[in-house]
Amino acid sequence: MRVVIAEDSVLLREGLTRLLTDRGHDVVAGVGDAVGLIKAVDELAATGAAPDVVVADVRMPPTHTDEGVRAAVQLRRDHPQVGVLVLSQYVEEQYATELLAGSSRGVGYLLKDRVADVREFVDAVVRVAEGGTALDPEVVAQLLGRSRKQDVLIRLTPREREVLGLMAEGRTNSAIAKQLVVSDGAVEKHVSNIFLKLGLAPSDGDHRRVLAVLTYLNS
Repeated sequence: MRVVIAEDSVLLREGLTRLLTDRGHDVVAGVGDAVGLIKAVDELAATGAAPDVVVADVRMPPTHTDEGVRAAVQLRRDHPQVGVLVLSQYVEEQYATELLAGSSRGVGYLLKDRVADVREFVDAVVRVAEGGTALDPEVVAQLLGRSRKQDVLIRLTPREREVLGLMAEGRTNSAIAKQLVVSDGAVEKHVSNIFLKLGLAPSDGDHRRVLAVLTYLNS
């Protein structure tokens, strides 16, 4: 896959580049700020060589507040075919919700500590590049643990909310079954119930798993 990395820490940026290239992926650009990120993706897209995924820090120069996530939201709008995975030092609910709201595919939000698990991190980047989601378990726990006033969440049973949380992390049905120590069939039933209660018809195709999470986040 073709990757653009946006990270103001040169050490971390080079480390991510090495980590991905060592596994056969092509890092086509590495930048240190949000302006450089937007410019790099625009220029690559203009030549017909848009990246498959962007990996960007939430906080970047000049103010180190929300430049990275603002750039990510803009890329979601201007280049919807490009997956966007943002990295953050802490769970920042507002940024996570803003990035995910209105997106139906190719989006992720991970804590930087997750990079230490190389396999998990690379799997997340690949999943986002392929149009899936990759949400940090801590992000999912915080977002799904918000006020229970949302009608869409009240419709779900505690087990269905648990399954939804694991779906948000990007887990397959088999992986969910293994973690919950239940059968694949039981998980499939829970997932079907979630789709039904959230009003996601079969015509929504393969992205119903993503939409199931985003339906809640947009509520």
